[in-house]
Amino acid sequence: MNVEVVSQEKDDIELRVDNQTVAELLRMYLNDGDNVRFVAWRKEHPSKPLLMRIQSSSGTVKKAVSEAVKAIEKDLEEIENAVKKSK
Repeated sequence: MNVEVVSQEKDDIELRVDNQTVAELLRMYLNDGDNVRFVAWRKEHPSKPLLMRIQSSSGTVKKAVSEAVKAIEKDLEEIENAVKKSK
């Protein structure tokens, strides 16, 4: 998976992401956070990577993304543990 920073400021970042599933998962978790004012992605053409924009309302965008990724990792670990227990 490739992620490229297109533009960045303290409370605004635009990313080029080549994995729509990961972008949508990140968007959902960012929307659940308290520090995000706006998050969305768009795909201009199926053969091109999508563009994702994140704006924070308080704090930095980096902190909001970091918190969302930690939440995703925690939920994935819970799923992994549940699957291991079911064997």
